[in-house]
Amino acid sequence: MPLILFNKPFQVLCQFSGQDGRETLADYLDIPNIYPAGRLDADSEGLMLLTDDGKLQHKIAHPDHKEAKTYLVQVDGVADAAALARLQAPLDLGDFVTKPCRAVRIAEPEWLWPRNPPIRARQDKPTSWIAITLEEGKNRQVRRMTAAVGLPTLRLVRSSIGPFSLATHPLMPGEFVEVPAGALR
Repeated sequence: MPLILFNKPFQVLCQFSGQDGRETLADYLDIPNIYPAGRLDADSEGLMLLTDDGKLQHKIAHPDHKEAKTYLVQVDGVADAAALARLQAPLDLGDFVTKPCRAVRIAEPEWLWPRNPPIRARQDKPTSWIAITLEEGKNRQVRRMTAAVGLPTLRLVRSSIGPFSLATHPLMPGEFVEVPAGALR
């Protein structure tokens, strides 16, 4: 029963079946009977876990057993102390209130690959980077959180899930590696 770490490229759909000529996981992974344990939207990049073990998939993805996930987020604007405090506290997004999380301003990671296509740069508007660590994961939650504090997301890269990270398992977009599943049990 493999556990696959996969670095999902920008604009790749988190499914194996084709859709309107868009790239899917099947364009990168030819491993029978594996399924994503959680999702990333097409506009997001970074670490995904895939497995053929239904119980493990449930454990990783189910809200009662959420593994901590860290997202590196480039935002439009400067993430000041007030914005970071709002991100860390429960934040009302209308249809739900987020759980407290960790949010810190960081330098752009040196190991991060260039995005293709690149982020649109505006000379009159600075950008900054935030590392947000959540133990929940609702649809487009990080993007909604940064927008709610006035810092729209320009780029979102999931860098870690539980004990696995792109720092300890360097993968370029589209690359994958099989690892022992025991670390998540």
